Amino acid sequence: MGIDDCFQLGHIVKTHGLHGEVSIHLDVDVPEEYTEMESVFVEQSGKLVPFFIESLSLQGDRGLCKFEEIDTIEQAQGLAGSSLYLPESLLPALPHGKYYYHQLVGADIFENGKLLGKITQIFKPSSQYLAALDYQGQEVLIPIEDSIFTAVDVQTGRIDVTLPEGLLDVFLSPE
Repeated sequence: MGIDDCFQLGHIVKTHGLHGEVSIHLDVDVPEEYTEMESVFVEQSGKLVPFFIESLSLQGDRGLCKFEEIDTIEQAQGLAGSSLYLPESLLPALPHGKYYYHQLVGADIFENGKLLGKITQIFKPSSQYLAALDYQGQEVLIPIEDSIFTAVDVQTGRIDVTLPEGLLDVFLSPE
Protein backbone atom coordinates (compact mmCIF):
# COMPACT_ATOMS: atom_id res chain seq x y z
CA MET A 1 0.00 0.00 0.00
CA GLY A 2 1.34 3.44 -0.92
CA ILE A 3 1.12 6.78 0.84
CA ASP A 4 -1.28 8.02 -1.88
CA ASP A 5 -3.80 5.39 -0.75
CA CYS A 6 -3.61 6.49 2.89
CA PHE A 7 -4.24 9.42 5.19
CA GLN A 8 -1.90 10.61 7.90
CA LEU A 9 -3.36 9.64 11.24
CA GLY A 10 -0.70 11.32 13.36
CA HIS A 11 2.86 10.66 14.43
CA ILE A 12 5.03 9.00 17.05
CA VAL A 13 6.24 11.70 19.41
CA LYS A 14 8.83 9.85 21.52
CA THR A 15 9.59 6.70 23.44
CA HIS A 16 7.89 5.97 26.74
CA GLY A 17 9.49 3.76 29.34
CA LEU A 18 11.95 0.94 28.76
CA HIS A 19 9.75 -1.75 27.20
CA GLY A 20 9.09 -0.40 23.71
CA GLU A 21 6.07 1.82 24.29
CA VAL A 22 5.78 5.06 22.35
CA SER A 23 3.90 8.29 22.90
CA ILE A 24 1.70 9.20 19.92
CA HIS A 25 -0.27 12.21 18.73
CA LEU A 26 -3.36 11.68 16.56
CA ASP A 27 -4.14 14.56 14.20
CA VAL A 28 -7.81 13.72 13.68
CA ASP A 29 -11.09 15.36 14.67
CA VAL A 30 -12.39 12.47 16.79
CA PRO A 31 -9.47 10.44 18.22
CA GLU A 32 -11.85 8.13 20.12
CA GLU A 33 -12.87 6.57 16.78
CA TYR A 34 -9.41 5.00 16.58
CA THR A 35 -9.17 3.28 19.99
CA GLU A 36 -9.91 -0.16 18.51
CA MET A 37 -7.21 -0.10 15.81
CA GLU A 38 -5.42 -3.39 15.33
CA SER A 39 -2.63 -2.04 13.14
CA VAL A 40 -1.21 1.10 11.53
CA PHE A 41 1.31 1.90 8.86
CA VAL A 42 4.49 3.61 10.06
CA GLU A 43 6.48 5.63 7.54
CA GLN A 44 10.09 4.50 7.47
CA SER A 45 12.55 5.71 4.82
CA GLY A 46 9.66 6.91 2.65
CA LYS A 47 7.85 3.55 2.73
CA LEU A 48 4.85 2.42 4.76
CA VAL A 49 5.53 -0.51 7.06
CA PRO A 50 2.63 -2.27 8.84
CA PHE A 51 2.84 -2.52 12.63
CA PHE A 52 0.40 -4.50 14.75
CA ILE A 53 -0.81 -2.86 17.94
CA GLU A 54 -0.45 -4.80 21.18
CA SER A 55 -2.04 -2.08 23.34
CA LEU A 56 -3.28 1.47 22.89
CA SER A 57 -4.59 3.98 25.41
CA LEU A 58 -5.74 7.45 24.40
CA GLN A 59 -6.48 10.62 26.34
CA GLY A 60 -7.79 13.15 23.87
CA ASP A 61 -5.45 13.30 20.88
CA ARG A 62 -2.44 11.91 22.80
CA GLY A 63 -1.78 8.35 23.81
CA LEU A 64 0.55 5.48 24.56
CA CYS A 65 0.99 2.68 22.07
CA LYS A 66 2.80 -0.65 22.31
CA PHE A 67 3.54 -2.40 19.02
CA GLU A 68 4.03 -6.15 18.74
CA GLU A 69 7.71 -7.17 18.54
CA ILE A 70 8.92 -3.76 19.74
CA ASP A 71 10.10 -4.66 23.23
CA THR A 72 13.00 -2.35 24.05
CA ILE A 73 13.59 1.37 24.24
CA GLU A 74 16.26 0.98 21.54
CA GLN A 75 13.74 -0.52 19.10
CA ALA A 76 11.19 2.19 19.96
CA GLN A 77 13.76 4.99 19.45
CA GLY A 78 13.95 4.04 15.79
CA LEU A 79 10.22 4.87 15.45
CA ALA A 80 10.26 8.27 17.20
CA GLY A 81 9.28 11.08 14.84
CA SER A 82 7.69 8.71 12.30
CA SER A 83 4.29 9.44 10.79
CA LEU A 84 1.34 7.08 11.28
CA TYR A 85 -0.99 6.24 8.39
CA LEU A 86 -4.20 4.32 7.76
CA PRO A 87 -5.87 3.42 4.45
CA GLU A 88 -8.25 6.11 3.17
CA SER A 89 -10.92 3.41 2.91
CA LEU A 90 -11.14 3.49 6.75
CA LEU A 91 -12.19 7.15 6.82
CA PRO A 92 -15.86 7.67 7.66
CA ALA A 93 -17.90 8.92 4.70
CA LEU A 94 -18.67 12.63 4.82
CA PRO A 95 -21.87 14.37 3.75
CA HIS A 96 -21.96 15.92 0.28
CA GLY A 97 -19.95 19.13 0.14
CA LYS A 98 -17.70 18.21 3.09
CA TYR A 99 -14.08 17.11 2.77
CA TYR A 100 -11.03 16.06 4.73
CA TYR A 101 -8.24 18.62 4.78
CA HIS A 102 -5.66 16.18 3.44
CA GLN A 103 -7.79 15.90 0.28
CA LEU A 104 -6.99 19.55 -0.50
CA VAL A 105 -3.26 18.96 -1.04
CA GLY A 106 -2.48 19.20 -4.75
CA ALA A 107 -5.71 21.05 -5.58
CA ASP A 108 -5.66 24.14 -7.80
CA ILE A 109 -6.73 27.43 -6.20
CA PHE A 110 -8.68 29.92 -8.31
CA GLU A 111 -9.79 33.46 -7.50
CA ASN A 112 -12.21 35.12 -9.91
CA GLY A 113 -11.43 32.40 -12.47
CA LYS A 114 -7.66 33.04 -12.35
CA LEU A 115 -5.37 30.16 -11.33
CA LEU A 116 -3.25 31.22 -8.35
CA GLY A 117 -1.40 27.94 -7.77
CA LYS A 118 -1.56 24.58 -6.00
CA ILE A 119 -1.96 23.71 -2.34
CA THR A 120 1.30 22.11 -1.25
CA GLN A 121 0.57 21.40 2.40
CA ILE A 122 -1.92 21.85 5.23
CA PHE A 123 -0.76 23.28 8.57
CA LYS A 124 -2.36 23.66 11.98
CA PRO A 125 0.02 25.95 13.86
CA SER A 126 -2.68 26.98 16.33
CA SER A 127 -6.44 26.56 16.47
CA GLN A 128 -6.88 27.24 12.74
CA TYR A 129 -5.96 25.15 9.72
CA LEU A 130 -3.93 26.87 6.99
CA ALA A 131 -3.42 25.85 3.38
CA ALA A 132 0.06 26.50 1.97
CA LEU A 133 -0.25 27.79 -1.59
CA ASP A 134 2.65 27.99 -4.02
CA TYR A 135 1.99 31.43 -5.56
CA GLN A 136 4.58 32.83 -7.99
CA GLY A 137 7.31 30.83 -6.30
CA GLN A 138 6.34 32.13 -2.86
CA GLU A 139 4.54 30.24 -0.10
CA VAL A 140 1.26 31.91 0.89
CA LEU A 141 -0.75 30.69 3.88
CA ILE A 142 -4.52 30.83 3.49
CA PRO A 143 -6.91 30.20 6.41
CA ILE A 144 -9.25 27.31 5.62
CA GLU A 145 -12.61 28.93 6.31
CA ASP A 146 -15.95 28.73 4.53
CA SER A 147 -15.89 32.49 3.93
CA ILE A 148 -12.60 32.13 2.01
CA PHE A 149 -12.98 28.66 0.46
CA THR A 150 -16.20 29.42 -1.39
CA ALA A 151 -16.31 26.24 -3.55
CA VAL A 152 -14.36 23.01 -3.10
CA ASP A 153 -14.52 20.15 -5.62
CA VAL A 154 -12.31 17.36 -4.33
CA GLN A 155 -12.99 15.16 -7.39
CA THR A 156 -11.68 17.70 -9.89
CA GLY A 157 -9.10 19.22 -7.56
CA ARG A 158 -10.48 22.75 -7.93
CA ILE A 159 -10.99 25.25 -5.14
CA ASP A 160 -12.49 28.70 -5.64
CA VAL A 161 -11.52 31.29 -3.05
CA THR A 162 -12.29 34.85 -2.10
CA LEU A 163 -9.12 36.04 -0.42
CA PRO A 164 -9.12 38.82 2.16
CA GLU A 165 -7.93 42.05 0.60
CA GLY A 166 -4.14 42.40 0.81
CA LEU A 167 -3.45 38.79 1.85
CA LEU A 168 -1.22 38.05 -1.15
CA ASP A 169 0.61 41.36 -0.70
CA VAL A 170 1.61 40.41 2.85
CA PHE A 171 3.51 37.40 1.52
CA LEU A 172 4.89 39.07 -1.62
CA SER A 173 6.18 42.31 -0.13
CA PRO A 174 10.00 42.32 0.12
CA GLU A 175 11.26 42.60 3.70
